[in-house]
Amino acid sequence: MSFDVQFPGLGLEFTINRVALSIGGFNIYWYGVIIAAGMVLAMLFAFRNADDFGINSDRLIDVILVGAVMAIVCARIYYIVFAPFKYESIWQMIDIRQGGIAIYGAVIGAFVFGGLMAKIRRIPILPLFDLVGICFLIGQGVGRWGNFVNQEAFGSNTTLPWGMYSEGTCNYLSSVQETLAAQGVAVDPSLPVHPTFLYESIWCLLGFFLLWAYMKRRKFHGELILMYVMWYGAERFFVEGLRTDSLYVGPFRISQLVSVALCAVGVVMLRRILRRPAAGAAGEAQPGEAGCVPAPGQAAADMPASGDAGAACAEQATADVPALVEEQGDAPEHAPEEGQRP
Repeated sequence: MSFDVQFPGLGLEFTINRVALSIGGFNIYWYGVIIAAGMVLAMLFAFRNADDFGINSDRLIDVILVGAVMAIVCARIYYIVFAPFKYESIWQMIDIRQGGIAIYGAVIGAFVFGGLMAKIRRIPILPLFDLVGICFLIGQGVGRWGNFVNQEAFGSNTTLPWGMYSEGTCNYLSSVQETLAAQGVAVDPSLPVHPTFLYESIWCLLGFFLLWAYMKRRKFHGELILMYVMWYGAERFFVEGLRTDSLYVGPFRISQLVSVALCAVGVVMLRRILRRPAAGAAGEAQPGEAGCVPAPGQAAADMPASGDAGAACAEQATADVPALVEEQGDAPEHAPEEGQRP
């Protein structure tokens, strides 16, 4: 249950035990512990910053519970559907301690089912997705280290100084060498490989810090989630091209297809929104006005209190009355008599 992991170019070597602890003969793996740690850190960030997005923290709990569970379920289903082999039993299908979950499945599950729960709990969708996008970068950045412990999700051979080698990489490449050769990828199991999990971890954590720094300056609701899909999609497209365990549909790597689609949608939508005239010119309610979620950069506490909002509405209604009466010059000057239809 352990690997001797080497980084020959850096002169580093580690012995990694995949099992964190055993309880009554049941093993708890570091893979699951690390994934859980990433989820916990993401949730802490969400609760700490919910008010800045106009989201009620109590209602957010329901969304997180549903989104987190369905993210894991959908990530596993996604992997099973596209896995290049068949599982022998239901237990093998649900046992994720050996790995075998797909991040895009998790993203789809979290956004679809979390979004449905948000509708039920009356949480604003776009601000929620903005917050979730940042949280996903935390979870992904931390969770990728579970791949390191399992010695999976690595790439083809490399001569770069940070190339990685272990018994795990050697055994896996030996088992798929012919398959990779048929796909045009030549590998030598005895040589170091790209630690692609490390590339993705660094990219996601960098993206988190950038979006966190930009969070207060966002221009519209939905901007951060668009930045997330473009940021992650661009990285995943290139890193996926290095990996040796990609899921395929025909001759194409599924994750690359999804990444291209996400980047294209993100770019098109961002350009269209930024080119659109300001909504205020058409008299539409703007984020931060009474009855709306907080404007980007405006905390919920800074919004007008309900009493202030009602007073403002009443004042506006009173101001509109003279104009209305003036327009209706033909209106009767006296109230209708009893029994008379007005």
